Amino acid sequence: MFFSALSIISSCMNFANMASTVIITGATGSLALEAVQQLLSSHPSLTIIGTVRNATKSPKGTHLLRLEEMAHQYASSKLMIKNVDLNSISEVRDFSNEIAGLVASNELPPISAIICNAFTWSLEGQQFSKDRMESTFQVNHLSHFLLVLKLLRSMDPETGRVVMLSSEVHDPEHPNAFSKLGAELPSDGSLDSLIKPGADEAGTEHDMGWRRYANSKLANVMFMRSLNRRLQQNPQFSKITVTAMDPGGLVESRAHAAQRSITRVLFRLLAFSLPVTRLFTYRLRSNSDSARDVLALALAPEFASARGHFNGTKPQLPARVSEDAAKCEAMWEACWNWVDMKEDETCVSKTYP
Repeated sequence: MFFSALSIISSCMNFANMASTVIITGATGSLALEAVQQLLSSHPSLTIIGTVRNATKSPKGTHLLRLEEMAHQYASSKLMIKNVDLNSISEVRDFSNEIAGLVASNELPPISAIICNAFTWSLEGQQFSKDRMESTFQVNHLSHFLLVLKLLRSMDPETGRVVMLSSEVHDPEHPNAFSKLGAELPSDGSLDSLIKPGADEAGTEHDMGWRRYANSKLANVMFMRSLNRRLQQNPQFSKITVTAMDPGGLVESRAHAAQRSITRVLFRLLAFSLPVTRLFTYRLRSNSDSARDVLALALAPEFASARGHFNGTKPQLPARVSEDAAKCEAMWEACWNWVDMKEDETCVSKTYP
């Protein structure tokens, strides 16, 4: 299933006549800014909610200012910038409750798409959240786990879609050119070390940072599988779909600033040569290209019933471990407990029926 850029844009624009809400986390990120720009320019009837970590920061950063400028540029569109720190479970819960209340009172249209884009990584050593959990796993996965589950009832039951952001490094069997270590779930059967890891050994901080990032992306893909199973068992919400999308190597991403100097130089060269390179490989993409892909999965009619893992808009098999039902259920239960989820907060169950 692959569609040209023109057909994807056309399909997404057909959706523009429907009033609904789209949530995108990490709205000042490299891919997200492009996605918001495309949404505002082609979907005037949508209400777009972009979450940022610190909307009240002074002075405001360049990327937050760009987001605010978009809101002014497309004055007839509806862009809401919301302050949500994904390093805080309580902030995510409060935000989810607020949005659910606005949908219930008809102050917001039902949610058509939740794009779980926000991420962080710690390539120079461990970082911990306000909840004293490992920050990469909390921001990239746990907070999105909570956000999505709490907002399922606020989604349009006919057209709702959840898009998780994946990465090729989520697959333990896929070599990572930038690190000796890749995804690896704890071998002792306990997943607690994902949120309460031991200290990195001196000299391993960079590679352990990559492992933490890869594990969070693997958890995203496992969540996609587990949530689809549950939704399909619930007649009221069975049309809501979940996909996980690998956006490819975003050579223009600001996130590369955290990489080693030689890697930063490499990506600058790749960004410069992208107009030629993209003719020979699909692995390297611009922010704009990947934004278009993620919006296709979130909105285009061609993907209305799509579930599973994608590389851009191409279906792609996920890591074999993410197809292991027992491991997925163990991850689901652990995450449920870590965010202190309650059965009455969502429309899906803790245990798979």
